[in-house]
Amino acid sequence: MTASSTQTLESDTHHERLHLVVDGTSIDLAVVRRGGEAVPILFLHGWGSCKEDYTDIQLLPDFADRPFIAYDAPGCGDTRCSDLAQVNIGFLCKTAEAVLQHFNIKRFHLVGHSMGGLTALQLAHRNPSAVCSFIDIKGNLGPEDCFISRQVMDFPVDKADEFLEGFISATRQAPFYSAPLYAAGLRERVQVGAIRGILESMVQLSDNDDLQGKFLALPFPKMFMYGEQHSTLSYLPVLKSSGVELAEIPRAGHFPMYSNPVAMWDRIEAFVKHDR
Repeated sequence: MTASSTQTLESDTHHERLHLVVDGTSIDLAVVRRGGEAVPILFLHGWGSCKEDYTDIQLLPDFADRPFIAYDAPGCGDTRCSDLAQVNIGFLCKTAEAVLQHFNIKRFHLVGHSMGGLTALQLAHRNPSAVCSFIDIKGNLGPEDCFISRQVMDFPVDKADEFLEGFISATRQAPFYSAPLYAAGLRERVQVGAIRGILESMVQLSDNDDLQGKFLALPFPKMFMYGEQHSTLSYLPVLKSSGVELAEIPRAGHFPMYSNPVAMWDRIEAFVKHDR
């Protein structure tokens, strides 16, 4: 893996294009970050979302001295990838490792939502000594979490455009907090060529990998965050009894950063305020 970067904005928070090569595939990564002396937070967004899910951190006094990195994952947002067919959860994990290596980050707090939560779980499993804490915001831990990704299995590989349009239409009408808001940005945030690889790999890992076991075995403080509309997840009692901190966000479903960001940030701040 090789990397170089070009800074485009001089300010406390830097917006950059980071040029990476991962498994022979070129990536032009859209990054936002802030430096500092404390242990940084690496934020990984969900499918159909973007780095801006997390950029309110720069406005919050409780995080004034906290370095962070967020970026649009390959196949998403403003990031460009030379071969979208290569993008899957494994590729996204290697991309995160390349970002950390480029910025010479040896220790970090980890926050991942949905697809980003699953990517973060794989990243933490591969690099347990580097992670100080992990907040998993409704990332996949089992087959029941594939309510979005499993839908792609009903569509031929060459019908990704049709899948996306149908998914947008259904999501606009879904009875979940912030679902219509999420749907409104999907065309701008999803690159069609990466849909199949990302969602299919999420299904395969959720069905066949011991994600819950991996999560519970991680040797650092862990939080599982979810909206109140996901309070019936079957594995929540197991997580709680195993010492995982549960954070149920009121008036939220799959997207607490859209539905109830104040509650979400309060819980994140309380969890990472002391470097561990």
